Amino acid sequence: MKAIVHHTYGPAGLLEVREAERPRPADDEVLVRVHAAGIDRGVLHFMTGLPYPLRLVGNGLRAPKSPYLGRELAGVVEETGSEVTDLDPGDEVFGIGEGTFAEFACAKAAKLAPKPANLTFPQAAALGVSGLTALQGLRDHGRVGPGLHVLITGASGGVGTFAVQLAAVFGAEVTAVCRTSKTDLVHSLGADHVIDHTREDLLGAQGKHRYDVILDLAGNPSLSRLRHALTPKGTAVIGGGETSGRWLGGYDRQLRASLLNPFVPQQLRTYICAEKRVDLLVLKDLCEAGKLTPSVERTYPLAETAAALRHLEQGHARGKLVIVPFAPTLP
Repeated sequence: MKAIVHHTYGPAGLLEVREAERPRPADDEVLVRVHAAGIDRGVLHFMTGLPYPLRLVGNGLRAPKSPYLGRELAGVVEETGSEVTDLDPGDEVFGIGEGTFAEFACAKAAKLAPKPANLTFPQAAALGVSGLTALQGLRDHGRVGPGLHVLITGASGGVGTFAVQLAAVFGAEVTAVCRTSKTDLVHSLGADHVIDHTREDLLGAQGKHRYDVILDLAGNPSLSRLRHALTPKGTAVIGGGETSGRWLGGYDRQLRASLLNPFVPQQLRTYICAEKRVDLLVLKDLCEAGKLTPSVERTYPLAETAAALRHLEQGHARGKLVIVPFAPTLP
């Protein structure tokens, strides 16, 4: 099969399309013929090996432990492991696998769900990590419900485009933050108000507005600014906001939030996406009900994966970017 490989940490230009052995599924896994693979920002960290602590948790100290990239996918089950009883060859699925920038990839059956019937494979591939991150940030950590005033930073990104729609589905009044070129997209997703952070303060009117929940996905506002924009007992959920720092990459803000949280009346929460089927099924149902639609800016053939990653890294993406491994290679 063809796959994207990288044997050293570094920029997207080091990625190559190579012939590779088709993976064999473990007992609790399935082999998926990948029709589409979504790109989430985590891929950039695995590609560059930054921040450095990422290398200390099993990803390889000097070089990548695995040469393959990509986690989100949608495709057709090709083969099942001996312990898999609820999926069969030929089933159309979406979710989270390993090394999905390839023609075939393995995924744990517990991290897959039936593909929403009304979505294309590229749309379904966009749901995995980004959709779960938005859902859990708002529902589980922000406890967003009817009538709450919610602010979403990074609203035009992969997670943000899902978060705007989900907050509206949960009945909140949604204020979204993005740059000028993306305000039309964010309005179309259901935001009640849009703040152009190139023209206004990131948190709106120099802190004159107060929000019950802030889902902070970009911009790195200080904890004091987040608290100033919250209602007296509001909740800030920090799910993003990266920097170029090689050691912590912006995650120091999450650490400080956890330390400060017990001593302030507001809630300062951080989290990591939980990759579980039950929530993939929630996303599936919302999509099939017409309440959630993945916003895919563009698909790329496997040979242009590096270009897609550069587009994301430079902050140009409007919604999700998706790799289509079996698409014809462009000249």
